[in-house]
Parts: sequence; C-alpha cells; structure tokens
Amino acid sequence: MRNPIFAAIALVAATALLAGCASDPLADQYKEGSDKNYISGSGITEVPLAERAEPVAFEAVTDAGDAVSSEDYAGEVLVVNFWYAACPPCRVEAPDLQDLNEEFEGEGVSFLGVNVRDQAETSFNTTQEWGITYPSVVDANDGNMLFAYAGTVAPNAVPTTLVIDKQGRVAARYLGLVESPSILRTLIKDALAEDD
Repeated sequence: MRNPIFAAIALVAATALLAGCASDPLADQYKEGSDKNYISGSGITEVPLAERAEPVAFEAVTDAGDAVSSEDYAGEVLVVNFWYAACPPCRVEAPDLQDLNEEFEGEGVSFLGVNVRDQAETSFNTTQEWGITYPSVVDANDGNMLFAYAGTVAPNAVPTTLVIDKQGRVAARYLGLVESPSILRTLIKDALAEDD
C-alpha cells in the first residue's frame, strides 16, 4: 500500500512544476490559436556596459531603395524598431516613436525601422500613412536584420525596439508595444550619456 503523505507531496510538487511551465506568456499566446497574426511580448531589458556583446554589423536596403549599414550610424545612438504593417501594436506605437525621433533629431540619435513581413511598397506606403519620417529596411526576404540582432537580447516578438549604443552594441530592449514612451526616452538618454 502506498504512503498517502508521499502521494500528497508528489501531487503538490507536480502541480507546482506544471504551473511553472504554464507561465510563459509568449507560449500561451501561441497556443491560444487566435487569428491576430502576431505574438506580442512585454518587458524591458537593460544590458550593463560590462555585459554587452560585440557591436552588431548589418547592411540592408530601405523600402525607398536606399542602402544603409551599421557604419552609417557609427558614433550615434540608434533606435531599431521591428514592425510590420498588419501588426496592431505597431500601429499604436508608431506616433510615439515618430515623436521621439523628432525630439532627438540633431542630438546624435537616429531611428531605423525593420519591416519583418512586408515587401518594399507596402512598407513604404504604410510608413507614409502613419507619418513616419525615419527609414525602414525590408527584412522579409532574407531576415538579415533579425539574424544580426539574434544575440543575447534578441527581438523575440513584434514589435520590439532596441536601443543601440554609440559603439553599435545592444544597450536595451523594449519587448512588445512601447506603452510608456517616457521609459524609451530614458533608455535613449542613458545611452547618449555614456562615455564614447
């Protein structure tokens, strides 16, 4: 005959283990099977100077047909936003990103969009409709930008906004909708204030 106390302890332990497995919000969104066509994330990650990975190098073409590379942003803070046209939170955060782009204009900060799903024409037309003046690159065909930033602070959901320091390293990640532009503003200012 089994010991009932042992069985109760085993049941409690198994329940706790299963509860821990069910706490991943990205996995939960995937499993829900909705038709919203995106999985959103939530969270802010700051990377201390001593823990930052190597500078990220990239080359891409904007939706307007212009070549861009990481070299174009050397010595600047770069804000990289991963988005696509049919992404509802991307549409919601677009005005805030544009406002921050205008606020930091001329202060050593640049913004760059990365469209992860659309072709150039859709991407370009969408940014025009949303009033976005900073460039966006098209990453849907080769995924080079996603791959370039797939290190320790990867853009794991769309939208994701990365703050890249003056040396080209990921300094912070805002995963999911930028619900608080003031937090992103602070992350940008912190990167600007760092010694070159």
